[in-house]
Amino acid sequence: MATTLSNFNSWMHSAPTFSESAALDQHRLRFEAGHAFDGLRKATPNTHRQHFHRPLYKPTRRLTNASKGCRSRPLKAVHEELAPAHDQYFAEKPPTPLLDTVNLPVHVKNLNLKDLQQLADEVRTEIKFSVLRTGGHLGSGLGVVDLTVALHHVFNAPEDHILWDAEHQTYPHKILTGRRNKMFTMSKNSGLAGFTKRAKSDYDPFGAGHGSTIISAGLGMAVARDLEGRSNSVVAVIGDGAMTAGQVYEAINNAGYLDSNLIIILNDHNQVIDSLPTTTPAEPAPTPLICPLMLWMDLEFSQKLPKSKEALKNVTNLTTGSYSHQIAAKMDELARAIGGELRSTLFKELGVYYIGPVDGHNLEDLITVLRSVKSIPAHGPVLIHVVTKKGHGYSHAERVADKYHDMEHFDPATGKQHKTKPEILSYTQCFENALIVEAEADSNIVAIHAAMGGETGLHHFEKKFPERTFGVGIAEQHAVTFAAGLATEGLRPFCAISSSLLQRGYDQVVHDVDLQKLPVRFAMDSAGLVGADGPTHCGAFDVTYMACLPNMVVMAAADEAELIHMVATSAAIEDRPSCFRFPRGNGLGVPLPLNFKGTPLEIGKGRVLIEGTRVAILGYGSVVQNCSAAHSILASLGVSATVADARFCKPLDGELITRLAKEHKLLITVEEGSVGGFSAHVAHFLAVQGLLDSKLQWRPMVLPDRYIDQGSPNEQIEEARLSGKHIAAMVLDCLGLSREAALLQA
Repeated sequence: MATTLSNFNSWMHSAPTFSESAALDQHRLRFEAGHAFDGLRKATPNTHRQHFHRPLYKPTRRLTNASKGCRSRPLKAVHEELAPAHDQYFAEKPPTPLLDTVNLPVHVKNLNLKDLQQLADEVRTEIKFSVLRTGGHLGSGLGVVDLTVALHHVFNAPEDHILWDAEHQTYPHKILTGRRNKMFTMSKNSGLAGFTKRAKSDYDPFGAGHGSTIISAGLGMAVARDLEGRSNSVVAVIGDGAMTAGQVYEAINNAGYLDSNLIIILNDHNQVIDSLPTTTPAEPAPTPLICPLMLWMDLEFSQKLPKSKEALKNVTNLTTGSYSHQIAAKMDELARAIGGELRSTLFKELGVYYIGPVDGHNLEDLITVLRSVKSIPAHGPVLIHVVTKKGHGYSHAERVADKYHDMEHFDPATGKQHKTKPEILSYTQCFENALIVEAEADSNIVAIHAAMGGETGLHHFEKKFPERTFGVGIAEQHAVTFAAGLATEGLRPFCAISSSLLQRGYDQVVHDVDLQKLPVRFAMDSAGLVGADGPTHCGAFDVTYMACLPNMVVMAAADEAELIHMVATSAAIEDRPSCFRFPRGNGLGVPLPLNFKGTPLEIGKGRVLIEGTRVAILGYGSVVQNCSAAHSILASLGVSATVADARFCKPLDGELITRLAKEHKLLITVEEGSVGGFSAHVAHFLAVQGLLDSKLQWRPMVLPDRYIDQGSPNEQIEEARLSGKHIAAMVLDCLGLSREAALLQA
């Protein structure tokens, strides 16, 4: 056997990669492909205007007073509304004559290369001035324009499914798929969703808000297509930041095994969310070096690979012994090497044909590669590595891409962002300042985030304690178990992950943290309703999924001062895990502990804020402020109400709840969370203690059992019926004062 293996290895190293005839075929294919593309460019008629719908709106002009009511409002008027009074600026959107003729992807099909390049430039202009009005994700949208134009030129959406991972890259896609005239409503109440949404457009085949999901979804669609006997293309576009998540590689591995036709496009702009680069300083972003015509040749040849691989598998079936797997791997490597240079060991090992890197701002190259892949009947899973630049085409965004990821209103001429500096600190800032104070006193405190250090409140912490801060990428599962490992060695980890994103690591919270009673501290920001980001980022479920765990201490801050105390409380808990939730946005402006130094709270103890006699309102979390507002309304109507802050959902303050139940006719529990959360735990306690057997009336007020679309925070609270007037109306209705309750809600 040793002799046989030696002879085999010798043959592997000495055998030519191509025969002479195969080499000649290479040159013929390159030549024919080049002429085919040149001929196509020359033959494509410039008839893109002859059968289009009328323009959606005309380029903005300076308007007279008589025309100010027109739908296309002058940017000057928009600036006057949006820019701060002390720093107004004026700009006029350049004309977009070609884009004005494009309503749907079908209108992009017949454009020649020159027109496509013009269209891309005009789409960038449109994005820039749309974000000027609404705020949003500028850098990613600008960077993916050329790729989007190429995709809609080559593929036939919506029959061909084009899927986008997260919403950052979808602005040009929305503009080219009939939604240009709604861009100014982005993320507004009843407006255009910031994320792809199946219910809103046929051109959004899969909804996406959290990153790293789209390859799995695309593979599912590809397999369903195969089972149903269809032949449409499925294209999954994913950013390099999303490639830090484990689900991506699970999906790619499965795609390689199933071998369904799936086109994966890696949009590599060298950055994860929150300015985390995807390459190290010593490892710059890859330079696009691949010649598209070489790729045409490789792909033509790759059609023979499945048959070759099957034949090689038959050969390896004849081989037995301990070396069979090694021989099979070598055979597979040989089969792939026949098509040209091996371009990516990782994707090759996962069974995916790799192409790239390709210049993501060269439309000619992009179109050639996409057409080549699409034209092959059975290419299997293919990954096209496209290198783009965040903010491409707008110099200010190119220079500091991280500053233009998610932004507010700005001056397009200078790139200056107009951010109003609030007088009141945000909850996130208070959390960060409190954690820094704790870390200064305790060198064992460390912090973990999942590629969102700035949003979760670790930006300044990381600057002060770089060796004690760990950004693990978009990898919540790993973040949780990594924190658990740190805790086993005596460190005090704070795992800062948004409420809606911690859902992605829930099994690790249960199995790796709570089951072992490891003192990991979870700081869950963006709890409750989150305004413009809508249902994908709404933190509705954290109380429900955390408070059901036997060992978890579960807290919610009523205001920013309470949040600071809860940071200190979590830091002091050493025998079990703990978590605390706090909302997005600014605090209430309450007095804060000196130097942000909190005092640990007594575990499982709430507090009474206002004493009353007839009604008790028990709030949990930031909604306590609405309970206080309800008290004022009720007081004006002669109804005396007690207002209490529960602080803890687990363990509950049984003594406080018993007192409220026995001393009041009516008990209302209020939370900005889903069914099954704080109110459910209170109900269980009341039932077990027999407190519901008396004449006590109890009513829970929670988020409705549905997803709430984007809007302003106040609009969402109104829709959820959790405002002060809605709480007061609930009290009045229970007391038999239905008329007064109806007047409040009118």
